[in-house]
Amino acid sequence: MILRIVSFVLGLTVAASVAFAQSYPDRPLRLVVGFAPGGNVDVIARLLAQEMSKGLGQTIVVESKPGQAGAIAAELVARAAPDGYTLLLANGAHPVTAALYRSIKFKPVDDFAWISTASFYPFVLCVRKDSKFQTLQDLIKAGQSGDASVSYGSGGVGSIHHMTTELLALATNSRFQHIPYRGEAPGVTGLLSGDVAFMPLTVTLAVQHTQSGALRALGVTGKTRSKDLPDVPTFEEAGVADYEVVSWSGLATTAGTPARIVERLRTELVRTINLPEVRARLESFGTEVRAT
Repeated sequence: MILRIVSFVLGLTVAASVAFAQSYPDRPLRLVVGFAPGGNVDVIARLLAQEMSKGLGQTIVVESKPGQAGAIAAELVARAAPDGYTLLLANGAHPVTAALYRSIKFKPVDDFAWISTASFYPFVLCVRKDSKFQTLQDLIKAGQSGDASVSYGSGGVGSIHHMTTELLALATNSRFQHIPYRGEAPGVTGLLSGDVAFMPLTVTLAVQHTQSGALRALGVTGKTRSKDLPDVPTFEEAGVADYEVVSWSGLATTAGTPARIVERLRTELVRTINLPEVRARLESFGTEVRAT
């Protein structure tokens, strides 16, 4: 008798889970972004949300929760109900948060159900148009001289901007002063106003501000030159051997979310990034569009 009751309850649970997954989604979703509006991650999130909403039949609301290089947003998603209604726009900084922020209250890998990547992209190191640094080697030499006043902006401690520059410093035995901001867009504002001497930017913002004449690009962190900035050398071409930094963006949700829901989200993400107009827009950001 007890076994029959247990079997009956388990059957109801499985049936309810299947019904829940099949009716998903029946209300709006939220896509949480860990950086201030206006940066590359935010723009990608809004582009994906707009198109995925059409396939899912529900609005996806993008919410900015900046701070700790995306860790605040990630913790919110890690602690959400595992029902597929709270998503995270993760990027390359996500895996390093555990190493840099010992106080975080989530596991960067195990507390998430990973949906798919969407894009991969390098960075472009930029200075103001009136900067005394004409080449990447000029900047490196200043860093090697022990001049601690050579400052750079980033999207926060642990952000890819931060890691990109510290890797450069390590590779060239240089030293630079780190000025963290709450996202890429505020960091660009600091660079434009002269509060920092340089900053690695995503191609989107680098192209925008170099074409306007406000900034100059000194080097690209990828293995090949950017098609949008063909005259800008890679770091290797500029004399920094064996150097490459490529970040990524993708979607995740809370661990424990039913597999059928995760697969539904993956299907919609893959459909979205393969649409010609969406792919073209993402590629205009200097990205390689690829699901994994």
